[in-house]
Amino acid sequence: MDSNVLLRMKNIHKTFPGVYALKAVDFELRAGEVHAILGENGAGKSTLIKVLGGIYAADQGEIYIEGKKVEIRSVKDAQNNGIAIIHQELVLVPYMTVAENIYLGREPMKGKFVNSALMHEEAQHLIDSYGININARSMVKDLTIAQQQMVEIIKAISQNSKILVMDEPTSSISEKEVKFLFETMRVLTEKGVGIIYISHRMSELDEVCDRVTVLRDGEYIGTKVVKETDKNELISMMVGRELKNYYIRDYQDDGEVLLECRNISDNKLVKDVSFEVRKGEIVGFAGLVGAGRSEVMKCLFGLTKGYSGEIYIDGKKVEINSPDQAIEHGIALIPEDRKLEGLFPVQSVKFNMTIAILKEFIKGVLVNRQKEVSITQEYIEKMSVRTPSADQIIANLSGGNQQKVMIARWLATSPKILILDEPTRGVDVGAKSEIYAIMNELAKSGMAIVLISSEMPEIINMSDRIYVMSEGRITGCLNHREVTQEKIMKLAAN
Repeated sequence: MDSNVLLRMKNIHKTFPGVYALKAVDFELRAGEVHAILGENGAGKSTLIKVLGGIYAADQGEIYIEGKKVEIRSVKDAQNNGIAIIHQELVLVPYMTVAENIYLGREPMKGKFVNSALMHEEAQHLIDSYGININARSMVKDLTIAQQQMVEIIKAISQNSKILVMDEPTSSISEKEVKFLFETMRVLTEKGVGIIYISHRMSELDEVCDRVTVLRDGEYIGTKVVKETDKNELISMMVGRELKNYYIRDYQDDGEVLLECRNISDNKLVKDVSFEVRKGEIVGFAGLVGAGRSEVMKCLFGLTKGYSGEIYIDGKKVEINSPDQAIEHGIALIPEDRKLEGLFPVQSVKFNMTIAILKEFIKGVLVNRQKEVSITQEYIEKMSVRTPSADQIIANLSGGNQQKVMIARWLATSPKILILDEPTRGVDVGAKSEIYAIMNELAKSGMAIVLISSEMPEIINMSDRIYVMSEGRITGCLNHREVTQEKIMKLAAN
């Protein structure tokens, strides 16, 4: 066995009732490399990582670390074998200091008491050795998401972890923070740490990854050297077919102005924002994290109290001070964080899809169950939602199918204006392509769509026009014929 191989997983099988989650999967990680795992939601990525992390026990297969066969039946087993997983939802304790989080459960003691001074000193030394600008005495709640990720990394390093798993680490951080994260990863690999990297952002592979392994439907498809492959080949491996029209967009002639906002301010971040959206148009909003894009849309949807400015729909001035008023005026908002702001995770697909239109089938104390089921089934088919039934708990669906249910919920309200805030975050390439096709069809039908996205290719390829924001203001507007990534970044940095 190659002495440079840190981890080898051989012939890993895992089943759940009625589902073959992993079938004879092989995976290898070398010391000092970043190895990406790609695949659509449901491909088996999370299951494989949970087997490695001791959350699930494999039904069959072998795991070797540095050539030695090991048994991983618990999280403690994984930690004892030098494995650390940084999950997408960070698990730090917000009201404890950075040092307290790093040494939680293994604090240095002085007699019967925690040696707080030594703990903070050692934590600060470790943080400084990686060039990270964080005070060990800071409360975790006061850190940015990117800084919290760094604390998770330092915590893993302090446990002498040789294998670090990073699950969607860039999904909630800015471009600047992404660069810092990548620099930290390079420092780690130079010290011999092996990193398993899971992300839906294929544009990051060239920048940070050495090799990539593709899973599909719980099976191993292949491993490629990043420099010797391309996006099209990897997409084909992931979905089992070529997605020739990945971004699906038919541009149309300008329609009438449907929505106009004048001098919107929220007395906090948003300052004098004015824009318009026409029928059949997808208008993009670009900018760095914290630029104020989502905050503008919260004003428009009545989620922000006390905002100022004017809103016109079909040329008529309207008052919107609550989501109910926004819905009455034909506005729908799919929020940025579907888990926190949109989904009812323990409820069914049917419940999540119809919650915004209860008046359609509930009259007083009478519930028209037949109509509820009919509406749900119509949108399951229309949106190609992959679910065993309308009664399936939505948390059991993939991210892409959850997002399609969210879009269906608001389409059921028959909106004229649809606001999509990061609609494909955490969604696999196949589902992304389907969501783009849905957006294109909605625009062709005359709906006005506002798209907020941090993914440059998405916003460039899907938008008719792009408003760029910086520090709460609009700094420019670019037509799809003239837009480039460089032009957007220049306006975003104003």
